[in-house]
Amino acid sequence: MTRRTEAVPLVGGWRDWRTFRDWRSWPQRFARTWRGSLRFRTLAITLGLTAFAILGAFVTMALAIQNDLFESRVDQVQAAVARATASTQTTLNSAQPGGDSAALQTLMDAAVSSMKRQAGTNMIAGFRVSNDPSSIAPQDFNSGGLETSMISDGLRIAVQGDDEQRWWQSIGLRTESSSDVPGVVVGQQLKFPEVGAYEFYFAFDLASEAQTLQFVQVTLWLVGAGLVLLIGVISWFVLRTVTVPIRQAAETSAILAAGDLAVRLPVRGDDEFATLGRSFNAMADSIEAQIKELAELSLVQQRFVSDVSHELRTPLTTIRLASDMLNDQRENFDQTTARAAELLHAQVQRFEVLLVDLLEISRYDAGSVQLEIEPTSLAHLAEDVIASMQQLAEQHGTDVRLVAPGGYSPVEMDPRRVRRIVRNLLGNAIEHGEGRPIVVTVDSNQSAVALGVRDFGLGMTAADSERVFDRFWRADPSRKRTIGGTGLGLSIALGDARLHGGSLAVWSALGRGTNFVLTLPRRGQPVGSDSPIAVEPGEGELLDDLGRTQPIAVQDVRGGMRVDETGART
Repeated sequence: MTRRTEAVPLVGGWRDWRTFRDWRSWPQRFARTWRGSLRFRTLAITLGLTAFAILGAFVTMALAIQNDLFESRVDQVQAAVARATASTQTTLNSAQPGGDSAALQTLMDAAVSSMKRQAGTNMIAGFRVSNDPSSIAPQDFNSGGLETSMISDGLRIAVQGDDEQRWWQSIGLRTESSSDVPGVVVGQQLKFPEVGAYEFYFAFDLASEAQTLQFVQVTLWLVGAGLVLLIGVISWFVLRTVTVPIRQAAETSAILAAGDLAVRLPVRGDDEFATLGRSFNAMADSIEAQIKELAELSLVQQRFVSDVSHELRTPLTTIRLASDMLNDQRENFDQTTARAAELLHAQVQRFEVLLVDLLEISRYDAGSVQLEIEPTSLAHLAEDVIASMQQLAEQHGTDVRLVAPGGYSPVEMDPRRVRRIVRNLLGNAIEHGEGRPIVVTVDSNQSAVALGVRDFGLGMTAADSERVFDRFWRADPSRKRTIGGTGLGLSIALGDARLHGGSLAVWSALGRGTNFVLTLPRRGQPVGSDSPIAVEPGEGELLDDLGRTQPIAVQDVRGGMRVDETGART
């Protein structure tokens, strides 16, 4: 029975077989592993330096052994040639051929046989040094496979020029299998009676020395590879004992940073890592205690704000009823009392708004805020808010204009909270717009809808823009609020935007005004940095650019109305 198995991809870029076959990604993966793994980097450096050192040592050893083998063999063959030629020269000196060519040839054959036996080689060649013709001189010869072409002209010239010195040279010898083996040839002169000197050459193969050298080199390479592998295994185990505690510390730190305050490092022994573990655990205990203390203080603060806000609602209701009565009857009072009743009524109203905002902030801090989602058109919502604040805008001499190229289709949102955001942004623009036109822009794309509120007032610095969403923060504390804000509106607006998974961004510059952009997702997913409306206006925008701020009516999709080029509804 054949069992079919499925390949399971292993963890890691180098372990995935399909990825491993993609050789083009090897450099990137190697660089990523090099940067991200201390163990891999240290192991690679250790193995590289070890391999380089072993390579240098073994190459030096191989060259030294090779030179020693070669020099020893050369000394050996020279000694053998010296013995053979000395003995043969003695025999030649005592011979008396009497001018007989046959006797001279017999003497030559006997001398060659004696030198082969004493020198230990059959590869011998002999050549008469003198070029004068002779009828009795033995002919030149070569035997044992030593050919004339193997002997270089330089060696022959050296041998011919010195009748006392032996000369040698490295050559390549052809074997019976037609392969070349290293060899050495030694040349020396011998003097024959009645016919003059002959140059003799003795060739010796170094096959046995080459085999010995090859065996030594293979042994060295095997030992070197084994040493590199052994050092690699030892280094891996040593590095593992060092990097595993480091990795545990990094993972524990990440878990602690993610919010799990109960995680701790295991402590074993009394070495440096144990000391590090104890110090880390002590730090984690201290952080956990401080965070718990701060959380308890924050909880007490939130509960205090919530309780105080709730407790103040009953007396505030009574005070408001009394202030309403006094305010309604202020015409019957004298001027001073009437003014006091009017101020009391205004401040009680502001106090009530402040309590509502404090209750909302306490809900955000406690994490108990929930959305009431329903499909809503952001463009129509903006139109309704602008209409409701038209009277306030007229009191400040401000012209609010709506530009809505998109944002008509309904989007899932909490209309009450989004309306509160728009009212807050538009109220701030009216208050700080210095009576100049205010542009409310609504647009959309495939993933989000956005609303921008742009005023051309005094503006803020970059430092002020970073703190504009802080609670109770004001850019100019000496500036009086004209519409009764509490200092919590933008903080609540930012919380409402984030509760929808959206964002609320601000741009401002001194002398150019301020631009707030609210971005809401279409499908409930958090929006990224791509908003249908740019937060920072274009460089070419002018303060008096009324061409862009002409009144534009919003298309009423439900009623089938549209906007023509003149801005009239049809």
